[in-house]
Amino acid sequence: MLRKTHKYGVILLLFVFLISCDEYRVFDKYTSVGIDGWKNEKLVNFEFEVSDSLESYDLFIQLRNTSEYQYSNLFLIAELQYPSGLHVVDTLEYKMTDSYGNWLGDGFTDIKENKLFYRENFRFSELGSYQVNIQQAMRNRNDIDGLQSVKGISDVGFRIEKKEK
Repeated sequence: MLRKTHKYGVILLLFVFLISCDEYRVFDKYTSVGIDGWKNEKLVNFEFEVSDSLESYDLFIQLRNTSEYQYSNLFLIAELQYPSGLHVVDTLEYKMTDSYGNWLGDGFTDIKENKLFYRENFRFSELGSYQVNIQQAMRNRNDIDGLQSVKGISDVGFRIEKKEK
């Protein structure tokens, strides 16, 4: 009995070790947007420090969605604030399903996790404290006003990875 328990403990420890190895990760954080939907005025904010302006990085917006999400794409407004006060704002569109309506992203359950490129091969030109603000910008077809709330997005994340050499 003890040997069987020991065997499962070693397997579990090995599994945790393999999952936690992420040598390229520099920053990785998620924020919940609430169970009632992602309100259009809710800015998801991430702050991080940059101490290297020579290295290249990939920047990702990460999303967790459920089958409650009713759309095949997602529009976001992302703002990158530099330490000097410079603000760069982008309107982004991401596909959430394939052409057959199947969810994109990873996950075996009702929750799918999407890792979406925000900036590729990016160099931070300034050292110091940066901030990223992300906001949903969804609207129905032929509507001028955006949706007040989008159901089915549970968490929004931001990730920075060093480029592989």
